Amino acid sequence: MTTMPAADIRPTDFAAVRALAAADMQRVDGLIRHRLSSDVVLINQIADHIIASGGKRLRPMLHVLAAGAAGYRGDQHIKLAAVIEFIHTSTLLHDDVVDESDLRRGRKTANALWGNAASVLVGDFLYSRSFQLMVELDDMRIMRILADTTNTIAEGEVLQLLNIGNADVDEAAYLAVIERKTAVLFAAATELGGILGGLPDNQIIALRRYGMELGYAFQIADDLLDYVSDADTLGKNIGDDLAEGKPTLPLIYALQNASAEQVQSLRHAIEHGGLDSLDRIIAAIRDSGALERTHARAVSHADAARAALAALPASTHRDALMALADYSVQRTF
Repeated sequence: MTTMPAADIRPTDFAAVRALAAADMQRVDGLIRHRLSSDVVLINQIADHIIASGGKRLRPMLHVLAAGAAGYRGDQHIKLAAVIEFIHTSTLLHDDVVDESDLRRGRKTANALWGNAASVLVGDFLYSRSFQLMVELDDMRIMRILADTTNTIAEGEVLQLLNIGNADVDEAAYLAVIERKTAVLFAAATELGGILGGLPDNQIIALRRYGMELGYAFQIADDLLDYVSDADTLGKNIGDDLAEGKPTLPLIYALQNASAEQVQSLRHAIEHGGLDSLDRIIAAIRDSGALERTHARAVSHADAARAALAALPASTHRDALMALADYSVQRTF
């Protein structure tokens, strides 16, 4: 584990958090590039595109920060961080195919450039590469957590697919998708940091709880941004979730408080997709107070994430995890 001198990390200071993890993340990126390499040309082309697309690498960064907060001083966190990023990236490739997306992080998606078949198969390659790395760690506890996590993510993908076009999806069903599709990988990333550091069970559980709550906060905030941001800042088009018929929390809350006429428009938009009435839909969401309620729900999960960290000893890495909880609900992209 590469360390930096202790320094104050202010809430929402994402740049300071990244600086703390920078040395480790440079090693993670190097390993990712090395292990993405294949003698199959198309895999290399898509892999290069994925790497060039950037992204915050939040999930592997969470792992190296959690390992730091757990006092870990070895090297296995680098390989585990790469595993976590491979799992995440493979789900993105599959997501973009299912959602028929052509834009991610402001760039053309792999399926838009190479087609659905290539994207699905390279996603499978990343999954299998992640399991090769897991085996190299030769730790059954770690492998079990990651195998269970990967399976749960797949369940979340199917649950989300079943919810598309369903205007009767409620908050509990929405949160069930978030837990499986997003939060479990955050939770695994932080839990594994605690395991590497040899923390007692109560502190490992606290790190897992932190990751789970952070995952909820991050995804709810992301769904909120779909109605308040734009393609230049968010990296995708406003209303994309609506166009795909995804009943996310702003829509669910709006259906509870909108006028009868607005409810009819909202239900039609979810059930039929498309952006024909996007301006009216966004106005209905805003008039209903759904955006404020959604933000408050995200903040409640961020607060729960911070509270979970109280079980850990004070450290700069713990401060960084605290800051990420604030950042998750105050970011604009």
